Amino acid sequence: MMSAKKPHIDLEQCLLLTGMGGFDWDLENGGLSLDAGALAVLDLLPGEFNGRATSLQERLAPEEAVRIRFAVTEAVTTGIDLYGVYFRVRHRDGSLHLSHARGRILRDADGRAVRAIGVMRTASNDGAELAAIDPREDRRQGIARMVQGTTEALSRAVTVDDVVAVLSGASGLDRFAADGLVLGLVEGETLKLIALVGQTMQALDELKLHKVDESLPLAEAVMTRRARFVSSLPDLARRFTHLEPYIEHMKLDSAAFLPLVAQDRAIGGLALFYRGRKDFTDADRNLCIGLSGIVAQSLQRAILFDEERDLAKSLQATMLPRGIPEVPDSEVAVRYHAAWGGRDVGGDFYDVITLPRGRIGVVVGDVQGHDTHAAAIMGQLRIALRAFAGEGHPPATVLSRASRFLAELDTERFATCIYSQFDPTTGIVRAVRAGHLPPLVRHVDGRVGVPRIRGGLPLGLATDFGMEDYPEVRLDLVPGETLVLCTDGLVEDASLDLDTGIQNLAEVLRTGPEGAEDLADHLSRVLWERWGTSDDVALLVLRRLPDPGTLQEPRIHRYVHQADPEGLADARAALREHLAAWGLGAVADDVEVAAGELLVNALVHTDGGAILTLEVLTGPPRRVRLWVKDRSSARPRKRSPGETAISGRGLLLVEAVASRWGIEPRGEGKAVWCEFVAPEA
Repeated sequence: MMSAKKPHIDLEQCLLLTGMGGFDWDLENGGLSLDAGALAVLDLLPGEFNGRATSLQERLAPEEAVRIRFAVTEAVTTGIDLYGVYFRVRHRDGSLHLSHARGRILRDADGRAVRAIGVMRTASNDGAELAAIDPREDRRQGIARMVQGTTEALSRAVTVDDVVAVLSGASGLDRFAADGLVLGLVEGETLKLIALVGQTMQALDELKLHKVDESLPLAEAVMTRRARFVSSLPDLARRFTHLEPYIEHMKLDSAAFLPLVAQDRAIGGLALFYRGRKDFTDADRNLCIGLSGIVAQSLQRAILFDEERDLAKSLQATMLPRGIPEVPDSEVAVRYHAAWGGRDVGGDFYDVITLPRGRIGVVVGDVQGHDTHAAAIMGQLRIALRAFAGEGHPPATVLSRASRFLAELDTERFATCIYSQFDPTTGIVRAVRAGHLPPLVRHVDGRVGVPRIRGGLPLGLATDFGMEDYPEVRLDLVPGETLVLCTDGLVEDASLDLDTGIQNLAEVLRTGPEGAEDLADHLSRVLWERWGTSDDVALLVLRRLPDPGTLQEPRIHRYVHQADPEGLADARAALREHLAAWGLGAVADDVEVAAGELLVNALVHTDGGAILTLEVLTGPPRRVRLWVKDRSSARPRKRSPGETAISGRGLLLVEAVASRWGIEPRGEGKAVWCEFVAPEA
């Protein structure tokens, strides 16, 4: 006789049929595993669950999540390791169903709680099981609002200061229905109070730093990781005699001293003080512990963010130059602003390099990416640029060598860069650009220009494509003018194109203060903070100090660009204005005629703009001298134009209105000057 074959029994199917399911919760990284039965208890489809507790928010109200968190936290802190908890689940049709979970805490070899495993089931709605849930619906709704409001407020907190702001703000005490609040952070073996909220809480300021021991109730709660609920603060003074004068001053009745535990480690403590409350129900205790868990998690995230940000800023600081050399007759200001992004480190950089023959090199660049690799590449590239520039190479050679250097590194990153050599004596700037933003120049009259620098490909890419040519452009900074170099974080925003961003920068630069340091702060405050601090910024401001002469021999300088009729008219108007201010308006007509002729000659017959200088010489006799400097070494010569000629009379007019005139070689160009004798006073 053959025996009957035993049927195969699937445990998961049995649990599913009986309305039960299993769970496995990783307490360290927050991962949560639910089998088919547990998903059925929670009325979730497999595609609706992502393995994180956050995906249960549609099914669990905030107060139910607090109830579960309290049960697990209590099991972890007491060491019992077994727990059970009732909670309500909201199904997709909106109906509420009572459920129950029973679990066990698993610990590692060091005794740290690492996992919670167990089963959950759909509970019956009979009186015995319903008694485990607070029947007062209005109280439940009040708890829900309190928990939800606290959770939402703290979810927006990024730094420890943000967490403190939430707890100490206008609604801070209302979130806990308390009359006083104290928040402390563990720093080594010390509990540091970082928030004292409430009318009489400032009395505790004397206890701001205290050892984590049993001499104070909050420190004791942190040390033991167990909450203490005190129905009578005066009675507490008998146990902690050190607190007696403070308790008398605060005039409060009861308190809850709660440890803030995150990842099985006490990171701080939260004390809540009440006026008029004489006892704490189980629901009150559960609420306080649940809220403290929310604060602990937010505080842990904020501490980690602050630590990562401090590390990123420290790393970035080591990559940038420690100091900036002094430049004769000039001001240099630099700023670096890190993006508000935790551990993210940008590749933006700046440098000021001492060069042979009294010149300096100024550079601003940006390595692709926002990570530690970008920062490492930035550090190497900055050192290479400094070395190539220090050897005295022309700007174009410096960038071409830097491009080859970057291409030979073990990286696929590229970098944009602008490098300029500046001669403080002459004001000559020789600039090259590798895929970077152009510089901006603020002139003496406040106008802001964007010089046309054709530039080349970004460093690294230029070598890969065999296009290492970087056209050099000469700029002339007259005394009082300012050169600004920056990275795109100062001008870019998701809602704006690059041209609009540069226009905004030009407008802010036009209205900014004169000094380089003040101007750098002004640009940072107005622009970088406007765009939400989402990108790194490197900023360099180079200002050639004004040269006003003396009270007896005043002097002005203007730079006039080619194809700039407005600049030419402004320069002539400035001459007349200053001559009148100096009491020399009698020669203004002659000076303006000569200036117009010399400026037009320079702008038409040379490759570049012209520098106009007007100065008073005390003599004797007292006279006015006008200089027009250009980049051409070719000497102008007087002509004898015919009666019908429409040009060629410029120097003849100068000779007619001036008392004398001449030509002097000046470095790579020349200066044409003329003098006008001032009438007797």
